Amino acid sequence: MPLALLISSHVAASTVGGGASAPVLNAAGIDSMLVPTVLYGRHPGWGAPGGGAVASGLVQSMLDAIEAQGLYAGIDLVLTGYFADPAQVFAAAGAIDAVREARRGEAGANEPDRIQQDRAWIVVDPVLGDAPDGLYIAPQIALAIRDQLLPRADLVTPNAFELGHLTGRPLTDLGSMLRAARALKCPALVTSLPRRGRIGVMYCDGDEAWMVTHERCPHAPKGTGDVLTAEFAAARLGGLAPKPALERAVAATVSLVMRANELGSRELPLVAEIAARRDPLVTLEAEAL
Repeated sequence: MPLALLISSHVAASTVGGGASAPVLNAAGIDSMLVPTVLYGRHPGWGAPGGGAVASGLVQSMLDAIEAQGLYAGIDLVLTGYFADPAQVFAAAGAIDAVREARRGEAGANEPDRIQQDRAWIVVDPVLGDAPDGLYIAPQIALAIRDQLLPRADLVTPNAFELGHLTGRPLTDLGSMLRAARALKCPALVTSLPRRGRIGVMYCDGDEAWMVTHERCPHAPKGTGDVLTAEFAAARLGGLAPKPALERAVAATVSLVMRANELGSRELPLVAEIAARRDPLVTLEAEAL
């Protein structure tokens, strides 16, 4: 069974961060280990979150214990999300290097541009901020994510604001969005892109580019980016090519948001994720860019 290492937030009453990614991966048959960067009671968007950041030394000691247990050699996916200080980012970067080294020791040489069974796949969700408010983490953390994690990534999953911030490029039309994504020098899954009055999700790498668009939902709970990233990663690890993986991930995420709206829920109903993956409420097709 595939195994994932998640380095992200744990929020008790909100389905965001690692608390959203882990159930999605589990539903796809991927075991997960969550190393939390914060322990909050609720999403800060609802008010004072309670709890607080996990000390970077504790994050490092948890990672060290997982490594000492001999689990690094079995990790197929490393997914990073929210960080509360730069030292946590450096700890995550060190863990990525150690996981890759452990996998090399187990399986020999690997090709960095392919998802293979003999290497870990590194997915970096650069949780920096969103429009219109901008950064909601300290600038030093954003710099650490850019400098330490992006060069180690096999896939980067920014929203439109984060893509512009990471590349320093204005996003004025589809062409500028695609050029900015390719400037990351890494396959990218970009969310929250405006497209013909709808919302677009774009995947691109050096060879291909696809976009799926969907109608705007009346209310989108927090955590949709976490679910989408986990869905896409699970689909790719399951052997799907980028286009069908993009279609499946967006359809499942939109279906989950639709369920939340039907239920009047302010949080994503992740139990419904199993049904949404099996029988999505929408069918979406990617267009070539």
